[in-house]
Amino acid sequence: MVGLGVAGMSAAVRLLKAGWEPVIVERAPRRRTGGHFIGLFAEGRKAAAELGVLDLMHLRTPLSHRAVAVGEDGTRSTSTGFLDRPGNPDALLRGDVEAALWTAVDGRVEVRFDTTPVHIDARVDGASVALHDAERDYTENFYLVVGADGIRSTVRRLVFGPDERFLRPMHIVSWTFQLDEQVPSYGPAEQIMAVQPRRALWILPFADLPPAAFFLYRTRKVRDELAADPADRLPLRFEGMNGGGAVAHALAELNRRPDLIVDAAEQVRMPTWHRDRVVLVGDAAWCMSAYGAMGVTTGLQGALALGDALTADPRSIPTALANYERHLRPVMRSHQRWARLLSQIYVPSNRPAARLRATALAAITNRRLKAVATHRPDRLGR
Repeated sequence: MVGLGVAGMSAAVRLLKAGWEPVIVERAPRRRTGGHFIGLFAEGRKAAAELGVLDLMHLRTPLSHRAVAVGEDGTRSTSTGFLDRPGNPDALLRGDVEAALWTAVDGRVEVRFDTTPVHIDARVDGASVALHDAERDYTENFYLVVGADGIRSTVRRLVFGPDERFLRPMHIVSWTFQLDEQVPSYGPAEQIMAVQPRRALWILPFADLPPAAFFLYRTRKVRDELAADPADRLPLRFEGMNGGGAVAHALAELNRRPDLIVDAAEQVRMPTWHRDRVVLVGDAAWCMSAYGAMGVTTGLQGALALGDALTADPRSIPTALANYERHLRPVMRSHQRWARLLSQIYVPSNRPAARLRATALAAITNRRLKAVATHRPDRLGR
C-alpha cells in the first residue's frame, strides 16, 4: 500500500480482514492530523461501518442547521447548503476519518514512514519496488501494489505515465481554513453562502468547532494563483464583495491561519486503474475534485470494493482487478460528471449560470421547506 490516507488505510483494513499482510509506505515522516472540513455521505458511512471504523469517527454535524444565502446587495435568505444535500452528509475533519482508520491499523499493519517508491516493475506475478527512505535505498518484491497516494500519485506516474496525461483542470482555486469564530450576527450552526459569478465564499459549521471558510474563484492562471501570497491575492480577488460581513471577517483571520490549504480543482480520468499487479484506488484513480464532495466517501467505498473483489477471486488477481473496475467505474464516472455540474453551484462561471443556480436553489429550498412543514423526515438534512 502506498499512502497513509483514507484510501490507503481503508484498503489495509479490508485486506487485513481477508488474511493479507499489508505494508503501508508513506512519504511523510509521521502521520498527519487535522485537515479541513469534509462531508461523509450515506455510502461512506455504510462503507466505514463495514470496515468497522464508523463508531470510531468523531462526527461533528450540528444537530440543526440553516443555510443562509447572501445576495450581492447584502440581503439574506434561507437557502439550501452543503449539509442539506441528498445523502445527509455528516460534517467532520479529514483527520477524524484518518484517526479512526489509524486506530484500526496501528500495531496490526507495518507502516514505513519517510519512505517513497522510486521505481516499480509491474509484472503478471507480482511487482518489484525500489524504495527510498532516510537511511537507504533498497528493492523489495510484493504480491500486489496498491497506489493510494492521492491526486499527484507517485505510483500512477511510475507505472501509468505523467500527471498531464490524466489530470483534467477545472480552473478553480480554493483557499480553505478554519475560523476562530463564526461571523458576527450569524448563528453558530448557520451555513453562509456568498456567491457571485466566478467567486464565492462558503462558511460551513461544525457542532463542536468554529466553522470552516472556503474562498473559491475561477481563473485560467491557476499556477500563478497557487504561488501567490494569500494576504495579497484574496483581498484583490474579493474586492467589493461584502457577503453580509462574512468576507471581511474571514479575510481578517487569514494571516493568523497556519492551517491554510490552497488547492486547484482537477479531476483524474484514466482508461484503466490497474496494470499487472499494480492497482490504484481513491483520488489516485478517480479524483473528482472537492465539488463532488465525495472524495472521502469514495475512498472508503473504493478500498472496500477492492478488498471484496480480491476476496472473491483470491486465485485470480487479474479477474479480481477487472471486476473491481467493472463494479466501480460507472459509479465514479457519474460522480465526476456531477462534480462538474455542482461546481456551478459552489462558484458559477458567469452571470447566466449564477441566475440559473439561484432559480434551481430556490426551487429546491421551497420543496425542502414544504417537506419540513409536512413532517417528511426523508427530505430533511440532519
